[in-house]
Amino acid sequence: MLPAGKRAALEISDHQGYAQAPFLANAVPPFAYSRPDSLRDALDRLARTGARPLGGGTDLLVALEEELEHATELVDLRRIPHARDITRTDGGGLRIGAAARLVDVANHAEVRANWPVLAQACEAVGTTALRHMGTLGGNLGQRPRCWYLRGGIPCLKNGGTDCPAEHGENRYHAILGGGPCFVVHPSDPAVALTALGAELEIAGAKGPRRVQVEGFFTLPRDGVTRETVLAAGEIITAVELPAASAGGWQRYEKIMQRG
Repeated sequence: MLPAGKRAALEISDHQGYAQAPFLANAVPPFAYSRPDSLRDALDRLARTGARPLGGGTDLLVALEEELEHATELVDLRRIPHARDITRTDGGGLRIGAAARLVDVANHAEVRANWPVLAQACEAVGTTALRHMGTLGGNLGQRPRCWYLRGGIPCLKNGGTDCPAEHGENRYHAILGGGPCFVVHPSDPAVALTALGAELEIAGAKGPRRVQVEGFFTLPRDGVTRETVLAAGEIITAVELPAASAGGWQRYEKIMQRG
């Protein structure tokens, strides 16, 4: 946290150079902001120590303020060509760019007609503002919403020796498959994509690869400091829905307790 009254400079850059924009920051240390216009440039920037990928920023910026994440540079992925495109594949499936906004996925005619469970899951995300800012890739890659982790309470994921949720307040924690950490992932689209047998396109310094959504998330028993199979510097570039899961009766129902 910066000292009271201290000002930090947000460094904004694009392919034409850098510009300085001062702002008052009470919690977030200064970082650079870049907007690469190619995937190669984005991956090169993300290979730098402290660089983090940025989609809509609805989770990452909060995580930075909460000191759950630390960054020296935020790499905005939304200007990469075709990063927001939603197109049919040769095999009859649908390819959704990872930078596509949740609202655009939810309202897309092909999604609503053939994979309605994904449209419904995107509509179930947070608030109208979050759906208009948040991206599909960012939603899948967001950090857990555990109030112990987010509140800075010592736990297995931040250097503590146990999981406070196991014997404490655990209303929104894992019921099945938990332990030693009982954190859960908050993504609604992830549930629908798993049911649809979707695949993720992933890019990194070692080249592209594909991963089933079902295998994208890691369990705490496989390492409490990891939440996905993404290696350092890797990003989701697209989600592909298979033709085999199109049509039929599909419904996404979200049941939760408020208050």
